[in-house]
Amino acid sequence: QVQLAESGGGSVQAGGSLRLSCTVSRWTSGCVAWFRVVPDKARDGKAAINTGDGSTVYADSVKGRFTISQDDASHTVHLQMSNLEPEDSGMYYCAADFIGRRWFEQTSWRYWGQGTQVTVSS
Repeated sequence: QVQLAESGGGSVQAGGSLRLSCTVSRWTSGCVAWFRVVPDKARDGKAAINTGDGSTVYADSVKGRFTISQDDASHTVHLQMSNLEPEDSGMYYCAADFIGRRWFEQTSWRYWGQGTQVTVSS
């Protein structure tokens, strides 16, 4: 079993920044991802990192604005979000243990945190 704990959410104005953190009890397949969910929609992947080699992947909607990174000492994955837009609002979840085919699909991940809320006002 793997436990994940998110932190760092909050409310900001458009153009502002937030840094989300996900502490993982242990690395599994070596991959951790961040997803966003809004009411009545499935979780959509925003970024993922392979903690083994540091390679990253991003959704087109966040490229150039979000940066995912890792801290091996604390088993923490960060999501630095800059130039935030109201459309970025939602509950953000981190996920671990990639078991699927497409990283941006929620069914591809085994473990999930409880989420942290991000609200961006215009």
